[in-house]
Amino acid sequence: MLQLPEHQRIVITGVGLTAPGAANLIEFRANLLAGVSGISTIDLRYMGVHPAGVCRFAETRYRKKRENNRGTRAGCIGVYCANEALVDAKIDFSTYDRAATGVYIGLTEHGTVETENEVYNIGQYGYDVNYWTHHHNPRTVLNNPAGEITMNLGITGPHYSIGAACAAGNAALIQGMQMLRLGEVDLALCGGISECVGSFGIFASFRAQGALAEHRDPTKASRPFDRDRNGIVISEGGCVFALERLDRALARGAAIYGELTGYAMNSDARDFVLPHGPRQRQCMEAALARAGLRPEEITIVNTHATGTRQGDIEECNALRETFAGCANTWVNNTKSSIGHAMGAAGVLELAGNLPAFVDRQVHPTINLDHLDPECDLPGLVANTPKQLDRVDAILNNSFGMVGINSVVIVERFVAN
Repeated sequence: MLQLPEHQRIVITGVGLTAPGAANLIEFRANLLAGVSGISTIDLRYMGVHPAGVCRFAETRYRKKRENNRGTRAGCIGVYCANEALVDAKIDFSTYDRAATGVYIGLTEHGTVETENEVYNIGQYGYDVNYWTHHHNPRTVLNNPAGEITMNLGITGPHYSIGAACAAGNAALIQGMQMLRLGEVDLALCGGISECVGSFGIFASFRAQGALAEHRDPTKASRPFDRDRNGIVISEGGCVFALERLDRALARGAAIYGELTGYAMNSDARDFVLPHGPRQRQCMEAALARAGLRPEEITIVNTHATGTRQGDIEECNALRETFAGCANTWVNNTKSSIGHAMGAAGVLELAGNLPAFVDRQVHPTINLDHLDPECDLPGLVANTPKQLDRVDAILNNSFGMVGINSVVIVERFVAN
């Protein structure tokens, strides 16, 4: 780890999330270690029944039903996760100024669900636009989920959403880290949200690409690295982290999940959809260099692998090259348990691994019945957890369409 002054060291002190099968980090971690899938099915307009990851959480814990109805599903998820992160961090704004708090939310897409629903609704009235809702514009602007969080919490500092496809959660985390280091804010609420299970267009597009997973048992539909994988399981979800500078966190006696030490983003610059392993490798190498770490110092690599044939293989090739000879580096995949939560994927998957600093377990990749030889990675943890003596560093991969790659590294917190 690079030696930095405490006001430049950024730590995670709160986690709020909802994932398929879990409404908080304790439930989420328990499911991951037990190999319990959160995937069920959804009966989607025009599409019928498909495997999907649907979240169930206390939607009216932090705002009323009428406010949820006026806002968006993404906003509802975001408000819940942000409040949960603050509760977990024990922040009540007595030590932080709402005007010096930033909200940065990563999104793959936003507004698709609302627009599809509104077009369907006016279809019942002969497409008479007089029946179009006046809530459409504020619901579909890209900053909506971040803005809904600020309205709910009275935060008057900066807020915006970051569009980075399925790398967006990591990108928002990087943005929060940078803004804290620059002194632009004193507290950052950052993460990612996905509301995409409400969109038939997203399902239909993946099916048209031949990349939508099918299985008679929905809990077995998401199977990265498996020989019989046949595509992506689409999921909703959200995760928000509370980030602080180390000096401020220590001053208030905060519990610390881990320290953000490395990050990188780059672009493939070659295809709208197909991933490119060499650029992914370069992104991992850049994150390692920024953290001042060697590959062998990474304990856990959480993979992006979504269950598509080429995508999984490209990442595996990049991992083999990056971590060649790293006998104490272990590899897992969280999407096998929760599906692909798009803009929330990176931060949800990082959150699911953070407790490993304490319990020293690598949660497994599940549904790995017949390993694809091209995905046979040294250190791949399959179907049952791996108990370790200690966990020092977690590297989290998150890649997206139109060739965007992101990597975040979190280390076990050690005081100077």
